[in-house]
Amino acid sequence: MDPVIFKYLIAFGFVAFTFYLSYIGMKKTKDLKGFAIGNKDMGPILIGITMAASISSTATFVINPGFVYTHGLSAYLHYAVAASFGIITAFVLLTRGFRKLGASKGSLTIPDWIFHRYGSRGLSLFFAIINLLSVTFVVLILVGCSILLSSLFPISQKVALISALLFVFSYVLMGGTYAHAYTNTFQGVLMVIISLFLFASGLKYFDGGFIDSLKSVSLNYASVVNPDSNLYYDYFSVFISSFLITFALMFQPHIFSKILYIKKDEDVTKFISTTFIVGTIFGLMLFVGFYAKLSGLVVTRQDMVVTEYIVQEFSTGGFGPYILVFITLTLLAAGLSTLDGILVSLSAMVVNDIYFPYFGKNLNEEDKKVRALKLSRVVLILIGLFSFVLAWNPPKLVGLFAQKGIYALAAASFVPILFGVLFSRKIPVWIIGGASGIGFFGHLILNLFCGVENPSVSSSIAMISSIVFALVSILIMKQRRVVSYS
Repeated sequence: MDPVIFKYLIAFGFVAFTFYLSYIGMKKTKDLKGFAIGNKDMGPILIGITMAASISSTATFVINPGFVYTHGLSAYLHYAVAASFGIITAFVLLTRGFRKLGASKGSLTIPDWIFHRYGSRGLSLFFAIINLLSVTFVVLILVGCSILLSSLFPISQKVALISALLFVFSYVLMGGTYAHAYTNTFQGVLMVIISLFLFASGLKYFDGGFIDSLKSVSLNYASVVNPDSNLYYDYFSVFISSFLITFALMFQPHIFSKILYIKKDEDVTKFISTTFIVGTIFGLMLFVGFYAKLSGLVVTRQDMVVTEYIVQEFSTGGFGPYILVFITLTLLAAGLSTLDGILVSLSAMVVNDIYFPYFGKNLNEEDKKVRALKLSRVVLILIGLFSFVLAWNPPKLVGLFAQKGIYALAAASFVPILFGVLFSRKIPVWIIGGASGIGFFGHLILNLFCGVENPSVSSSIAMISSIVFALVSILIMKQRRVVSYS
């Protein structure tokens, strides 16, 4: 079969099957709860694959290998090793407690969980508003998807952007969480296959040994800490900041809210194991950055490393063009698998945590139920239009652009969720709010105005400051109580 015909047939099949899964999801989506977290009828393995796919996304499959290409071993250790420890620690430490409280209160979103834990509608509103920073990650994914589509089909990146936007928003509008979970499972299986294939196919570049091959680029490129790098220049920036920020990134609305999909505690272990195993396989994609550098590939844009590498490796030869189609569509699936989750969580959050508490107080439960699902879909369209405007002329390094916004959200969420799960006692709202504000604004001030270029470093400093503030405030309050009783 002609490679061009094959390409269009495979692409059509991918689109058709995705819409079919979305249609199945639509039939199960009857209200905002079903749209936001499903009806507790999804198995832990399916949820685990969905979670792993949501975490890995375009960042792991398209953007982050570019950092490895540019900065070397230090970037790989930052994203693969330290980040993996952050992810697994967050899940093991917090999953059961977070799910238990969320299930007992019927929480639909992260801000809703915050409201039920601390009893403050103002704090919940603050989280709902700052969670809108997830739009920066939507922009990253849309740009990544447009790069992939324009490399696969004879269309401009602008046309590819419009196509990606219309496709993903269409199927999410139909099925909500079910469409997201079902399509993520399908996309996740493709991502596992391609991650293993690309990892294995590039091992030839390590013929001289892993470290010696990297040293052929430069000694610093093969160093755990790269003094030539403006991002990964010491142990804090390579390891500690990555662990902390990845731990906190699990609190994003499209990630930790998936824990609320789990029906019972007995499913938690299967869920965590599936997420970790599948996520580890996805992490093998970072090796593409090494392969591209060792192959002699020269790119003008760091974000283009993966697409240009796969074109270089697989655009010629007997089966090359066919393999290229599968790889490109899988990389596209990686982006969609996170994008749809963000869209579902954001639209549900705007309706549940902003609109109804402040503008829908007088509605009865039946009116709320009818209006909620319609509103969530309207909000979804508005988010899409706003994201489209930002993605039309994206910043030069879209990966860093996304990190600035999403890491502010992570830093703000760190203390409220960590303390909310680990401490059973009531914690004053002013302490949690103050710690959250220190995390949020501290990161932005350090990153935007104080010359801390690596967003994970600025956010980590802000998180450490927020946890110190919270602990000191709790100790002072405890000491005052002791003094007043005596």
